Amino acid sequence: MSICDNSKFPLKPAKEVNTASVVVTGLIGGWLTARETGIRPLGGVILAAAGAYAGRSWAKKTDIPTTAALVGTYVGAFGLSHPLAKKIGPWPAVLTVTGVAAGAACVLSDLK
Repeated sequence: MSICDNSKFPLKPAKEVNTASVVVTGLIGGWLTARETGIRPLGGVILAAAGAYAGRSWAKKTDIPTTAALVGTYVGAFGLSHPLAKKIGPWPAVLTVTGVAAGAACVLSDLK
């Protein structure tokens, strides 16, 4: 069985995935996992897995520039949350960047 064998763990068709909710899961879930376990790389696994899953859908639902913009927004949200947290606190920072990234996913991909 290869890692690409979809028979054991079938994925929802890429065009049917609500990527805004996946973005929320990745950014908030990754942050909470890292915070609550104290294992930052574990939070990174959640972040990366959700990003890859959303990216798969963006690639099927949109064009290359839109997919690149959404991936950049997702990664940028993660990066921006750190300095923003120093200014407004961790929860407000994570919620703010997540709202922006999820909103972009909704408008540019999910509603199409």
